[in-house]
Amino acid sequence: MAGRILIVDDQPGIRMLLTDVLADQGYEVITAQTGTEALEKIRMENFHLIILDYQLPLLSGKEILHKLEEEQFEIPAILMSGLVENIKRKEINYQYLKEVLGKPFSIHKVIELVAQIVSD
Repeated sequence: MAGRILIVDDQPGIRMLLTDVLADQGYEVITAQTGTEALEKIRMENFHLIILDYQLPLLSGKEILHKLEEEQFEIPAILMSGLVENIKRKEINYQYLKEVLGKPFSIHKVIELVAQIVSD
C-alpha cells in the first residue's frame, strides 16, 4: 500500500472522485464530511496525508490545521478551496501545509502532488 490518505470535504462528489482516483493509484483512502469527524479520525488513526476543504461544517480547514499544530500532529496537508485566490498560504500558519489547491482542480495535478508528498 502506498499510504493512507484522509479526504475531508462536505461535497460527496469531491470525496468520491478523489477516493476513486487515489485508490486506483494504490492508496488507502478514508473520508470525512466535517471538520469534527476529521479530527476524530486523525486522533484514532495514522495518515500519510490529509486533503481537506477550506470551508467545512463545524470546523473549517484552517481550524483543523491549527488544532493539528496545537496537538503536535506532523501530517502533511493539501488545502482545497474554490476561492484559492482569497487564501494566502502565509495566513494559514500550519507547518505541514504543502499546497493550497484551487477548485476545480486537475486530477493529474492531484495525483502528482500526492505522490510527491507521500514519497517524501
